[in-house]
Amino acid sequence: MQERDHRTVDHICVCVCTYKRPQLLLRLLGTLERQISQGLFTYSAVIVDNDENRSAESAVESFRRTSKLDVQYHLEPARNISLARNKAVAMSFGKYLAFIDDDEFPEETWLHNLYATCLKHKAHCVLGPVEPYYEEKPPDWVVRGRLCERDHFQTGTSIKDPAYTRTGNVLVVKDICLEKPGPFDPGRGRSGGEDHEFFAWMLNRGCSIFWCNEAPVYESVPSERLKRTYFLKRGLLRGGLSGKTERAISSGTVKSIVAVGLYTAALPLLALLGQHFFMRTLMKNCDHIGKLLGLCGIDLMRERTF
Repeated sequence: MQERDHRTVDHICVCVCTYKRPQLLLRLLGTLERQISQGLFTYSAVIVDNDENRSAESAVESFRRTSKLDVQYHLEPARNISLARNKAVAMSFGKYLAFIDDDEFPEETWLHNLYATCLKHKAHCVLGPVEPYYEEKPPDWVVRGRLCERDHFQTGTSIKDPAYTRTGNVLVVKDICLEKPGPFDPGRGRSGGEDHEFFAWMLNRGCSIFWCNEAPVYESVPSERLKRTYFLKRGLLRGGLSGKTERAISSGTVKSIVAVGLYTAALPLLALLGQHFFMRTLMKNCDHIGKLLGLCGIDLMRERTF
């Protein structure tokens, strides 16, 4: 919240892209309003509505009438998450940008802990964990298989692999974003992978990315994301995106060929041992199958429509 002049202390602009989720957006704005800065920084928010019908506009206007938080609203009518993020970057101000999704919400110390970690390690970027927030009781195989959980690291861990990066919970120095045209590739804006590509670019140019485990955000997991088809489609799409950047003759290709054979052979036994074992392995299998199909120029999942 801008309680002090942003020119005298560092300013963080929270960038949120939203698409037809006004109620979840209001929940997020409410938690952003309560962020604890301890006078170390100021912050504001930029909302980019990626729905041409402006489904988020009334929610933002309603929030602004009763809140002291500086919130800007902008429209990106072309449905493309990269274009929406690029507009958020262009419309932002301040030294740092924080990205969070509209179906997520943070704890009150979220920005403070990201910022403190960034200063301590003189980082260009700091990532935090994303925890599942189930809207209904999940199936046992989802929980036991940890299918909605993501990797965690100790605070201060240097992240070198872009596979662990995302825009769902991250603080980044804005100047870095301005050095890359875009900076998010519109060609990946309907299929996904634009965030990994951006952070891979950062790592390749020598930027430092660190982890802060004390800055979690919580992601809503609706009922449609608790179905088997969702996890399998996600695996095929993720693998297909990987296959587009992999060389046909490489150790990664050999690894995928071997993995598909082993995983496929193991599935009947794993089904007897438990559905959590079966589904976790089947998801990995779909990743490798999608990758091999992508290498062959076959796109089973061209866009993320789920």
